[in-house]
Amino acid sequence: MNKLMLLVFVCFLFSCEKNIDFNLKETANVLVVDAEIENGKAPTVVLTKSLSFFSEIGPSIFDSLFVHNAQVFISNGVLTHRLKEYSYSLIPGYAAFVYSIDSASLATAFTGEFNTSYNLKIISEGQEYNSSVSIPGLNTVPDSFYFKVAPQNPDTNKRILILKATDPPGLGNCVRYFTKTNRASFLPGANSVFDDQVIDGTTYEVQLPGGIDRNDPPKADSNFFQKGDTVTLKFCNIDRSSFSFWSTWEFAYQSIGNPFSQPNKVIGNISNGALGAFCGYASWYGTKVAQ
Repeated sequence: MNKLMLLVFVCFLFSCEKNIDFNLKETANVLVVDAEIENGKAPTVVLTKSLSFFSEIGPSIFDSLFVHNAQVFISNGVLTHRLKEYSYSLIPGYAAFVYSIDSASLATAFTGEFNTSYNLKIISEGQEYNSSVSIPGLNTVPDSFYFKVAPQNPDTNKRILILKATDPPGLGNCVRYFTKTNRASFLPGANSVFDDQVIDGTTYEVQLPGGIDRNDPPKADSNFFQKGDTVTLKFCNIDRSSFSFWSTWEFAYQSIGNPFSQPNKVIGNISNGALGAFCGYASWYGTKVAQ
């Protein structure tokens, strides 16, 4: 009897199936903005074009994505500076392009400062795009950070990084972190941003996994630090628009290929239908050797 009921139940499930077809249409390319400004550093802006869902990514397509000859202006409310486009060689025959301070017009150039707001204007192919962001103060900085032997791991040379910090009272503090191991580049954590909705006004300790290269992500449980590594922690205070962009972007990235993930929209802060964001970082740096 139980087997009969199970058979009826399975047949009922199959009878309720419904095919859902998605009509993924080709769409026009839109501007993609990756812009940032950090305390003590020059602003940088990378402009590319979006790809359609069916595009195949290769060196030739990658090279054609960069947007050239745009007019890019940044203002701190006192000075307005037009950024210049520079090229950087990646591999023979291919280069990346970034807009930054024009060394020939230093009278209007500036670097990022704490507690300052910035406006970005981009004019490209007859269209204008605008954005604004703030570099907050260093409201939240680590009290300390240290390393522990990775738990439940037979390799005693593997280490995890523990952050201890105190969040100031009052909701609204947001942070993003990066790590640099030895001579590698700074990389953000897989979940690199968090706010103080749960930790407001408290002193807390939390593990910060090492930053990852999303073009070559580590295998599961392989992103530990090693004993003897020189690790630099970059701990950034960010405003709400920067937090919203990176938290929704990371959620969307982790949801790729997951049929059970909920719908998600990446929240950028660029006008006129452009993708991406203009982010501001109030950065604190600390370096230690993993023991």
